[in-house]
Amino acid sequence: MTNETGAHGVRNFTLSTDIFQKPDLDIYTQMMYFVLSSYGGENGMPQLKDVARKGRMTIKQAISAMQRLVELKLVPHKLFRQMVGEFQDDRLSWAAKGLLTYCKTQDNVTVSGLLAMSDQSGEDEQSIRKALLELKEYGYLEEYPALARLANG
Repeated sequence: MTNETGAHGVRNFTLSTDIFQKPDLDIYTQMMYFVLSSYGGENGMPQLKDVARKGRMTIKQAISAMQRLVELKLVPHKLFRQMVGEFQDDRLSWAAKGLLTYCKTQDNVTVSGLLAMSDQSGEDEQSIRKALLELKEYGYLEEYPALARLANG
């Protein structure tokens, strides 16, 4: 998806034809791609409710469509996180959401620190690692290399 401004301030959008090479995409996923491509950089970040309205879908359908676009690498996960946020991402368990929230507020998170915290909550090491792997799988650890190391180690 690229955005260029031509003569007289008219925006010209170039859509990747990748969207047409994916026969298993539903209409909501295709529409989400088209609606997102209509936003230019000068308009700022679109809000999920606006994109859903323009695409004639519910918020839930819009979130699912964005998840699919991220999985296909047609939309960056960073855009998904900015528009949807981790608490509306129904792919994440509450354990993963809570762990992400906790880790975002801590400067130096360690496995031993998480395990000590898990003793207070009744969680075990396996539960912590499972939540970390979940966060990694869905792209939430891209901007948190320390957490990614915890998921791998």
